[in-house]
Amino acid sequence: MLAISWGRMEVDGLGVGKDFKLYPGGGRAWDWTETGTRHSPGIQPDDVEELLIHGATAIVLSRGMQLQLEVDPRTLTLLEQRGITPHVAETGQAVQIYNELAATQPVGGLFHSTC
Repeated sequence: MLAISWGRMEVDGLGVGKDFKLYPGGGRAWDWTETGTRHSPGIQPDDVEELLIHGATAIVLSRGMQLQLEVDPRTLTLLEQRGITPHVAETGQAVQIYNELAATQPVGGLFHSTC
C-alpha cells in the first residue's frame, strides 16, 4: 500500500480507489455489496474467504478511519477455525501492519478508507 487518506487509497499495481481487498499476488476494489457488508454487523466471512483462497496465511482487517466498520463475529470464527489470528485495527494502523507482514509472509487485507 503506497498511500492512504480519507476516502482514497493508492495501491501499487492497482491504482487509486476507496476500499481494497489485497491478497498475495494482487488485489482489487472491495465492493461491499457483493457480500452484504455494512458497517454493522461488519466484515463478512465471504470477504475474508476470498483472501484465504488466494493463499493468505495472515489477515489484516481495517475498521475504518474512525473505527465505524465492525467485524462480524462469524468472520472471526472462520479465521479461528483456519488457525489464523486476524490483525484488526484502525485503517492507518492496519496499513502499517499489512506492509510489515507482507515483507515476510503471504498476507491478505481488507481496507476501508472512510469512517
